[in-house]
Order: sequence, then C-alpha cells, then structure tokens
Amino acid sequence: MKTINFKIAFNKLCVPLLVFTLLLNMVSCAEEIKTNKPTNGDEEETGQFFKSAIDLTGKKIGYCTPSLNAPYYQALLQSIKSTTEKNGMEFISADGQDDINKQVAAVEDLITKGVDVLLLNPKDPDALVGVTKLAKASGIPVFIIDSSINPAAEFVTTIQSNNLANGELAGEWLVKKMGKTKMNIALLSGNAGNPVGKKRKQGLLQGITEEQLRTQGKIDLNVKTQAYTDWSYAGGLKAMEDILVAHPDINVVITESDVCVLGAIKAIAQAGKTDDILIVAGADGQKEAIKYIMDTDFYGCTAMNSPVQIGINSVKYAIEYLNGKRDFDKTSFTAPLLITKENAAKYYNPKAIF
Repeated sequence: MKTINFKIAFNKLCVPLLVFTLLLNMVSCAEEIKTNKPTNGDEEETGQFFKSAIDLTGKKIGYCTPSLNAPYYQALLQSIKSTTEKNGMEFISADGQDDINKQVAAVEDLITKGVDVLLLNPKDPDALVGVTKLAKASGIPVFIIDSSINPAAEFVTTIQSNNLANGELAGEWLVKKMGKTKMNIALLSGNAGNPVGKKRKQGLLQGITEEQLRTQGKIDLNVKTQAYTDWSYAGGLKAMEDILVAHPDINVVITESDVCVLGAIKAIAQAGKTDDILIVAGADGQKEAIKYIMDTDFYGCTAMNSPVQIGINSVKYAIEYLNGKRDFDKTSFTAPLLITKENAAKYYNPKAIF
C-alpha cells in the first residue's frame, strides 16, 4: 500500500487556497477604494458607498431640483441618484422646472409618495418654507441642498460649498495678481436677492479689501458697475456687451459664478479685449472655466463648488440621520478650494457633466 504524507498534501492544498484568498481580498480592497475615490463629475464614478448600521433596502430618498436647465443641476442630480442607489436605496426625483409654484407642487408630491428623507434645492428662500413644515408634520426630515432657505423653515442642515470662504480666496488672489495696478471692476451677479450670490459677492469683496489692507495699507475698491445675468450664458453675454459700451475702461471682471461669465467671454473676445481684462470667479469650477484657466491668461481663477461632492455629502448625511444621528450643524460645508493655472489640470475632467 502507498503511504500518503498528509502534511505535504495539506500544504499543497492550503497554499493555493491562501494565495487565492489574498488575491480576493486585494481585489475587494481595490473595489472599495475605487468606490470611495473622490471625483469631479465623471458620471460613472459619482456615487459612494457608506456603512450603515440599519438595512437601507427599501428606503426612499426624494430630491427636488429647482430646474434641470443647467449642467450644474444635472450633475448634482446624477450624484445624488448614483450615491442613493449605490447604498441600496430608492431614488425619486422631481423637477421644479424653474417655477416656484411647480417646485412647491413637486415637493408636495414627493411627500405624498412617502419618501424617508427629502433633499430640497429651493429656487426661492421663502416660497418653500411651507412645504418643509408639511414634510416635518409627515415625519420626513428635510435637508437643504446647494442653496439656502429662510431660517423659519423646518430642516436638519444646509449642505453647500463654503461660498464666503471661496469668494475670499478668489478676491485675495486677484489683489496679489494685480498688485498696485488700478482695478476698474465690473461685477457680474446671478440674480437680485439670491442668498448664495450674496455670500459669494461678500466673499469676493472681503477678500479684495482684506488683502489690500494687508499688503498695501489701504482700500481701493473701484466697482464701476454691477449687472445681473440670471445665472445664464446668454445673460452674461448681454450684460458684458452693455458693460463694455458704458465702461470701456473695465480691466477686471469679478463674478459670483462661472456660468455668469462664460457668455461674457464671447463679448470680451468680440471687443478684442481678452488681453486687457482679467476674469475672477468666486465659484463653481465648471469644466469650461477650468479649461479657460488652463489655456489662457484672461481667466485667472475660480473656486470649487462641486455638485458631485455636495450630492455625495447629502446622501451621506441622510444615511447618518436614518441611523439615528441628530446633532448636525445648521450648515455643512464642503472644503473651500481655489483653482488656478497651477492646479487646474488636477481638477479638469472633460467627461464631467459640469
């Protein structure tokens, strides 16, 4: 009878199994890293998975956008949808269609559908207060996304970029760039009374004046004109055309958002002034703006307002709430970040929605 060496046989069996197990763990870790890798808008990688002590299966996340008429809103919706579904929950969306009454009705519909959490990006800070109270009465927590709402509303926290800090970074950069050159400034805003626009504008002006005081010992803030663009390419184009006629000596354009000035670039180019005007944006990090920063000298900087990260954070906080957390700060910011020629390539993603 042939004698079997069980020790050798055991080793021959276990070593391959051990190698296989190690490889499997490496693949699993790689997948986890990929899942949680920060992104800048690649639609296939916008979602993240978060650990939950409770089973999230069947939970409904409702999101109401004020509109889908801009890439920013589309990227934000995609990020929320992707992260919601990656965590095993159901995503239900509603579009306010850029109309206050329609957004109110859309939120009411989400409440009727019995969502477990409501994510709301209000078109108007006052008009949506009532539906937040209706949601609370129905036992639905409300998270305000990207924009702001009247403090009288019933909500857990507001999730947005740090508009004040971002604006300050951009304003400081402008003064350092211009030095003692006299600035004749045109300010392009979104629309009158918008709370986010106000914060960005405040940040820009604070950044400029504080840096002037620090480095020059005085303030020379010469804002010659302001124009509203309705947060649109067409609005920026029209506003800049009018400004260049009325104020041909403008040499700096500061803006509350990339979208306000992307149309203005066409007017500046048509006037032959791309070598004479410097553009500084207090927000967004839109891919077209980053490309201009990389390729030209007239678009100086912008600050990051990532719809992808805001969407991810929104679902993260919703999951934390479902797991019992209640001690949220009233405002939850993403980290401030300035994008300049030195770091623009790091944040440019040609596949991004926004």
